[in-house]
Amino acid sequence: MVYSARSMALLLAVFIALVTVLFLSLVESVTFDALLVAGLISFSVSYLLVYVVLEFMVFREINKIHKMLAKVRKKELTQVAGQKPGALNPLRSINEEITAFALLKQKEIDELKKLEQFRKEFIANVSHELKTPIFAAQGFIHTLLDGAMNDKQVRDKFLKKAARSMDGLDMLVQDLLTLSQMETGDIKMKLDYFDLVPVCSDVLDQLEGKARKKDIRMRLADPHQKLSVYADAHRISQVVTNLVSNAINYTPEGGEVSISFDIGKKNITTLVSDTGEGIPPEHLPRIFERFYRVDKSRSREKGGTGLGLAIVKHILEGHNTRADVESTVGKGSVFSFKLPRSKGD
Repeated sequence: MVYSARSMALLLAVFIALVTVLFLSLVESVTFDALLVAGLISFSVSYLLVYVVLEFMVFREINKIHKMLAKVRKKELTQVAGQKPGALNPLRSINEEITAFALLKQKEIDELKKLEQFRKEFIANVSHELKTPIFAAQGFIHTLLDGAMNDKQVRDKFLKKAARSMDGLDMLVQDLLTLSQMETGDIKMKLDYFDLVPVCSDVLDQLEGKARKKDIRMRLADPHQKLSVYADAHRISQVVTNLVSNAINYTPEGGEVSISFDIGKKNITTLVSDTGEGIPPEHLPRIFERFYRVDKSRSREKGGTGLGLAIVKHILEGHNTRADVESTVGKGSVFSFKLPRSKGD
C-alpha cells in the first residue's frame, strides 16, 4: 500500500487551523470575519509546509521501503496476522514487515543448522559403517599374506571371514543406493493388486535359517486366508523382510516372531511382533532415522546395516502410508503398516 502525504498534511493542517481559531477567539476584539481569515491562512500555510516536509523528507522514502518489502512479501512472506496497515501508521507497518521477514530468515537459519548437523552425523556414520567391514577383511587378508596361507584349515577359515565382511560391505552399499534412489524419486512404486499372505509366508521361509540359529519360532497367523491389497509387491516384501529380520536380531534365543493381520473395511494392517528386548520410549521417535541405533555398542554385534528401518519408512511413504511401532521394554515390539484393500475383496 502506498502511503499519502496529502492525507496526513490535510489532517495536520485542519488541526493547526482549529487551534489557531480557538486561540484567537479568546481575544474579545477579534471579529468573526477575522477568525475566518486567520483560520484559512493558518490552514493554507500549515498544509503547504506539512505536505512539503512529509512528501520530500518522509513519505517518499517510506513508500520506497514499503514497496520493496511488498515485493519481498510476495515471494517469501505472508501478511502478518492482525496487521491493518493504513495511511496513519506507515512506520508501524514497516516495522511489522521487517519483524516478519527477520523471523522467517531466522527459521531458515535454524533449518540450515539442523541440516548441517544431520549431514555431519550422516558422514560420520557412513564412514564408521564402511570402515568396520573393510578393516575386518583387511585384517584377515594380511594375516594370510603374513604366512597363514600355508595352513589350509586356517586359510579357508580366514577367507570365509573375509568374504562375510565383503558381503556385509556390499549389503551396506546396496542399502545406501536403494535409500538414495528412493529419496531422489528414481525408484517408482509399481502398484498392483496381489495377495499379501504368500508374500509374508515367503519372507518367513527365507529367514527360517536365521531364526533357527537362535532357536526362534516364527509364526504366520492364518496362512490359508486371502488378503488382496493394492501396492508394490516387491517393495512390500522388502518391508516385511526388514521388519522380520530386525525382529530376529533383537529377540533372544527361544523367543518368537510372528506376522498377523488386522482387517478393516478399507485397509489391511500387517503387524510384525516379537518377544525381544523392547525399545525405550525416548528412542521410538528416532528409530526410523538412518544409522540410528538404540544401543550402538550392542547393535552392531547383532548385524544389519542400520538402514533397514529407514528403507521401510521411505517405501511406505511411497505408498502414502507409514510404519507405526509399539514397544515395551523387556516384553517386545510390534511394528505395523496399513495398505488399501482390493475393492472387490
